[in-house]
Amino acid sequence: MKMIHVVAGAIADGQGRILIARRHAGTHQGGLWEFPGGKLEPGETPRQGLERELAEELGIRVLASRPLIRVHHDYGDRRVLLDVHRVTAFTGTPVGREGQPLDWRQPADMDPVDFPAADRPIITALRLPTLYLITGEDPTRPPVFLSRLERALAAGVRLVQLRAHGLPAADFARLAAAAHILCRRQGARLVINRGPGEARGLVADGLHLASRYLHELRRRPEDWALVGASCHGVADLARAAALGLDYALLSPVMPTASHPGAPPLGWERFAALAEEATLPVYALGGLGPGEVEQAIDHGAQGVAAIRELWPI
Repeated sequence: MKMIHVVAGAIADGQGRILIARRHAGTHQGGLWEFPGGKLEPGETPRQGLERELAEELGIRVLASRPLIRVHHDYGDRRVLLDVHRVTAFTGTPVGREGQPLDWRQPADMDPVDFPAADRPIITALRLPTLYLITGEDPTRPPVFLSRLERALAAGVRLVQLRAHGLPAADFARLAAAAHILCRRQGARLVINRGPGEARGLVADGLHLASRYLHELRRRPEDWALVGASCHGVADLARAAALGLDYALLSPVMPTASHPGAPPLGWERFAALAEEATLPVYALGGLGPGEVEQAIDHGAQGVAAIRELWPI
């Protein structure tokens, strides 16, 4: 079955809303909302195809864009590759030049059931930031630890993984509750790195799973709006997708002091793995904010880090 290569734009306005268009009734996935775009023509680069499609469909000229996510999906009767770019600057006023209704929505207000199945990872990617903090030292000294977290949040971090494996359950629960309060004040989300059973009843916005849990679980853990996992290769990423998880951390991309014996993936191998993943993937291992653009260019959602994001 031939793959259909589609380019699409996640077009943002000044309020962070994203433009969506409704598919015409009678077409494939008719009546559902989608991100504007269309089929890539022979010889076109994705950027060229995006510019042409958005000019034809909406009457706008793209000034600035960057890769967001590439999604492979098999509908049964057709296979598609969605090459999605976040459009951050354009000229003109978007209009449905083919008669398609348009709407502007915040990613948080998009209901995945209103979109084709292939578009649903795009919604997740739009809801996730480019920087992901994994907490570092001092969990046994809560005042020091929380002060460092507060400074990271003030610097702009909006997704935090609470990682404190050495803490007893009761101490971890208290720290998670305090960290969650700090995150909520800044509009950030907290995920806790704990086993599914240990995590029940804890205060957080989501759950992060160590890779070993991926192959033990039969279904996605319930009661968590955001669930991700640590992955180290093809099998882990495939299992994360099969469980319906929201994101993956793929590591190590570069050599790290914390895991000196682990062979790094390097950017080319990372890009190949991210290309086949069907969920947003963060690059982890020897990276920091300075590598965000490089990570995005290699198919990442962004960068996850401990040392480079955890204040001294």
